[in-house]
Order: sequence, then C-alpha cells, then structure tokens
Amino acid sequence: MKPILVIRPEAGAAATVAAGAAAGLAIIAVPLSSIVPRLWTVPDPASFDALLLGSANALRHGGDGLEQYRGKPAHVVGEATARAARAAGLVVASCGSGGLQQVLDALPPEPLRLLRLAGEDHVPLTAPPQVRLVTRFVYASKPLPLPDEAAGLAAQGALVLLHSATAARHFAEECTRLGLPRGAIALAALGPRIAAAAGAGWQSVASAERPDGSALLALAREMCQ
Repeated sequence: MKPILVIRPEAGAAATVAAGAAAGLAIIAVPLSSIVPRLWTVPDPASFDALLLGSANALRHGGDGLEQYRGKPAHVVGEATARAARAAGLVVASCGSGGLQQVLDALPPEPLRLLRLAGEDHVPLTAPPQVRLVTRFVYASKPLPLPDEAAGLAAQGALVLLHSATAARHFAEECTRLGLPRGAIALAALGPRIAAAAGAGWQSVASAERPDGSALLALAREMCQ
C-alpha cells in the first residue's frame, strides 16, 4: 500500500491519523500549516441569537471573548466542532455533516441573527433571507514547508489527503518549489472545490462522496488498492 499523508494542521492531523488507524489505514501526519489566534472585536452577545461554527479551531483559538457567549445556541458542522462547542459552554442547536452552507439552508424559516466565527481563509456563504449573518475572523493559518522526509515519500508515490483549498494550493506550491513530480502523487480531496484548487498534472485526483472525514478515508482506501 502506498504511503498516505495528511497535511491538515493539528489537532486535525492527529484526529485523521487516529481515525485512519481505526479503519485499518496507516496515515502519516505532515502538517503544512499551523493555526494561530487572531485579535478580534467581540460583538455584544445580546445582538445575536446563535453562533455559526464550521471548525473547532474557532473555539480553540477564539480566546477569552468566547466566555461572553456561554449558554448561547450554536449551529455547527461536524461532531468534533460540536464537542468543542459543548466544552466551551455552548448549546448545540444543530450539527451538519456537510458544509456551513448546508447548515444555513436547513435552518427554519424564522428571523435569526447569527455570528459566524471563522478563519481568515474561509468559504463564502449565502445567508437565507431570514438570516442576518455577521462574520468575525478569530484565527489564521500559517503555512509551513514540506519536510524532506515527507517530500521523499511523495516523490516515490504517495496519496495525499486534502481537507481544504488552502492546503491544496500550498501543497501544490511546495511540490513546485521542491521540484517534486506531480505525476507520481495521488490526491484525495474532501470535495471538488478542494480538488480543483490543487491544479493539474497529478497521478490521480478524486473527491469524497460527501464532505466528511469517514468518506475521505473510504476514498483513500479505494485509491490505495
């Protein structure tokens, strides 16, 4: 079986490695970015009915300002984000398995004021007519170089898991910088938008059937056989 590399930042990389082990896949964590906090202005909690969260990173790096929102409902994506929201004292009102747009579209047709806590690199959303959406950026992604050992594995023929468009672009840039042969490297992406961000010339590129970790691991297993 070809080596499988996950390049998402921690703590997500460790979570993917653990999930892969449970599924019988040996995955190597090679984080190509680190998450850092970003100073943000904390709006009056009374101005919002709930929070909108697409990543647990917003809760890990949101800082003391999050304390003001304890007890507020939260609409989130993914069980990891839901767990982090509960640990932060929030009440999970809904938990989607796709992206934030799906969470927004599934909201009841009632007026709602939402505060989205996100990273600087984020997916634009279209709020339904009944939703007033305000966004605050509470963390940023700092790119890291591809380590020599991981570069060697990639050049010899590896499968790389892509969880974001930013990671896909950065990995492609690192391959160009290091002169790695794209034709030797296979990519498994969480979705078509992410796959497209990596560009062309790879050995193979495929997207998971749905944008969640278990579907991506299932795809990785297929691509390694």
